[in-house]
Amino acid sequence: MSTMEMESRSTDKRIDDLNARMSEGFQRVQREIDGLDKRMTEGFKRVDREFKRLDGDIRELRGDVKSIDARFDAMHRTMMRGFFAIGGITVTLFLALAGLQGL
Repeated sequence: MSTMEMESRSTDKRIDDLNARMSEGFQRVQREIDGLDKRMTEGFKRVDREFKRLDGDIRELRGDVKSIDARFDAMHRTMMRGFFAIGGITVTLFLALAGLQGL
């Protein structure tokens, strides 16, 4: 075998080794990208679940606020009725007292 043939085979072997290493490297990168894609998909699903949970919590709080508003309005009406009733009774008593003193 001539020197040139030996160099050609040596070069071919190095190119084959380089091709194999590059192919392995690309496959490793592809596996990492696939793993990253899977983790990102799982992360987005988890974020979506959290948004849905928060949306449910916000809806529940809105219902609670409406309930509290309704209870506050009812309490306010009751207090105003009591205020006017006490005021009416007080005026009536003052008038009655004034009438008693005038006798």
